[in-house]
This record gives sequence, C-alpha cells and structure tokens, in this order.
Amino acid sequence: MKKIAVFADVQNIYYTTRQAYGRQFNYRKLWQQLQELGDVVVANAYAIRRDDDQQIKFQDALRHIGFEVKLKPFIQRSDGSTKGDWDVGIAIDVMEMAPEVDTIILLSGDGDFDLLMNKVRERYGKEAIVFGVPMLTANSLINSVDRFIRIEEDLLL
Repeated sequence: MKKIAVFADVQNIYYTTRQAYGRQFNYRKLWQQLQELGDVVVANAYAIRRDDDQQIKFQDALRHIGFEVKLKPFIQRSDGSTKGDWDVGIAIDVMEMAPEVDTIILLSGDGDFDLLMNKVRERYGKEAIVFGVPMLTANSLINSVDRFIRIEEDLLL
C-alpha cells in the first residue's frame, strides 16, 4: 500500500470553495478518498489561530478526522491588512516528508507551490497530487503535478 503525506492549506481551500461554490469543503469526504489512495501516514492542516469558538470547533473536527492542525497567529497590520501565510511552513514540511512516503498530496490552488511540487517529482521521484478548485487553481500548479483532483460538488458540504 502506498504511503501518503497530506498537506492542507486550510485558508486557501476555505476561500476558493467559498468563492467558487458558496460552500465549505468537506474534510471527512476528503479523508475517505485519501484512504482509497493509500495509507495516510502524515496529514497536516495549516490554519490561522483566531481563537473564536467556530474556528476552535473546526480545528477540533480536523483533529478528530486525523489531521495534525498547525496554527499561526492571526496578524493584523496597522494599515488594516492581515497576514497569515503558511507557504514556507508547508514547503519545509513537504520537503522533510518527501523521502519518507510514496505520494505527496497538497490541497491548495496557490501557484507558488508549483516549484515545490516539481521538486517532489524531480528530486525525490515521488507522485505529486493536488486537490484544488478548478477555476481558482493556478495552471502552473496543475502542470507541476502527476495528478490534479478537482474539488467539486462531491467534496463540499
């Protein structure tokens, strides 16, 4: 059975499914699909700590499903803009796990990850899969992986 490592860019998935479908992503259904692909040995969900009850319940649900939830503080700048980016953390974790597994699965539409997924394939010879919302996933990311799995109705609440 293939060993799989999963890395979920929670903010990206939340905003792209909301923008494209007006609905939320169903991590339980995702987990069922992942188990059909192999043995999930690592599953990280990267999120922002906002300390509101709804977020805490969501993060607890992710943990119950099987994800390790990694949190960064929510930062609001003096100009009103916000920051809560996990790109570097995700990239580091992917590179550390790539030698240990057969497949790297990324949930994100962010084109910044195209170099990372190319590296997973070229340097480590690993299968690279991305789950993303079709119209909001960068073509460069889609082209960097072995398989692109479309987030559509079957993966929504």
